[in-house]
Amino acid sequence: CHLIHYLRLSHHLIVLNYLICTFDQLKSVSSEDIKITDAVFDGVEVRVFEPPARGDGSLKRSVVYIHGGGWALASARTSLYNNLCRIMAESLNAVVVSVEYRLVPEVCFPEQYHDALRATKHFLQPAVLAEYSVDPSRIAISGDSAGGNLAAAVCQQLSKDEHLTVRPKLQALIYPVLQAFDFNTPSYQQNMNMPVLPRYVMINYWIDYFNGNYELAHALLINNHTALDVGQALSFRGRLNWTSLLPSSFKKNYKPVVQTTGTAEIIQKMPALLDVRAVPLLADDETLGVQPKTYVLTCENDVLRDDGAMYAKRLENAGVEVTLDHFHDCFHGCMIFTVWPTDFSAGVQTRNSYIKWLDENL
Repeated sequence: CHLIHYLRLSHHLIVLNYLICTFDQLKSVSSEDIKITDAVFDGVEVRVFEPPARGDGSLKRSVVYIHGGGWALASARTSLYNNLCRIMAESLNAVVVSVEYRLVPEVCFPEQYHDALRATKHFLQPAVLAEYSVDPSRIAISGDSAGGNLAAAVCQQLSKDEHLTVRPKLQALIYPVLQAFDFNTPSYQQNMNMPVLPRYVMINYWIDYFNGNYELAHALLINNHTALDVGQALSFRGRLNWTSLLPSSFKKNYKPVVQTTGTAEIIQKMPALLDVRAVPLLADDETLGVQPKTYVLTCENDVLRDDGAMYAKRLENAGVEVTLDHFHDCFHGCMIFTVWPTDFSAGVQTRNSYIKWLDENL
């Protein structure tokens, strides 16, 4: 059973890797005016996209972007993310810093988080912002999927850093993965076999991120790790109560899956399951209340839909101004598929809405 599970996951990752490599051979979107340079920010590789200077000495807006891929795939240098960041830089006349954090299996949690945090804090230094002619009051932190996870976690940490003189104005999260507490939210139940990101693949991304064992996958799937008798999880239960956090249009007729007796050893083997640096949706209300103005994009055909919706609601309840941008006909990962032969209308639609929000608020 575990062998079959592993082979299914391996096949899925091989296919995704093949697609990414194939797309990487495609011609990039033409933006000759955008200067692209690779740099190292506090030991972390980044790719910087700079629009041309206007000659009047004016400062530019900026976006720190963290790519997705289950903490294990893709790169700031692949054509898919290269194209996205070029278009963002051009459309917003903004400096875009794309973070090339290290991936599984080279490193596991918390190293991806530390890479994203170090690169962002380096960029937020006044001297570095001046070097790139960036307005310190107009900076956003953004990311998609696992990158949205890292962006949210970095934002939470920055809000607690008393030594920072520059803080992000906005955070923009694109179908972010934010919790490993409940793998039976309505969107996980509804989309459990959805292509691109089936539920078993997301669970195994988490296991890989935490350097865990695939033998735990089934116990996670049925929420054994957060059963009512697992003491470590009790204090967090109210922070992920989807029955009160989701609108009825998301809840539909799905029922919560809460085990009475579970497996506390799972938390002992993978304590990061309850670490807010890995699962930002577990943050307390005090932390959420000091987050910047937030944009959350969700897609109906996505196991992670409810992660984003719950985070948006908790932020809103904590007093943060939030835009939840939900797309009924779109799927996980769609926003980077905007170049032939995968120039999907879903990709263009979500990307345009995301850039429009940044343009109006940054």
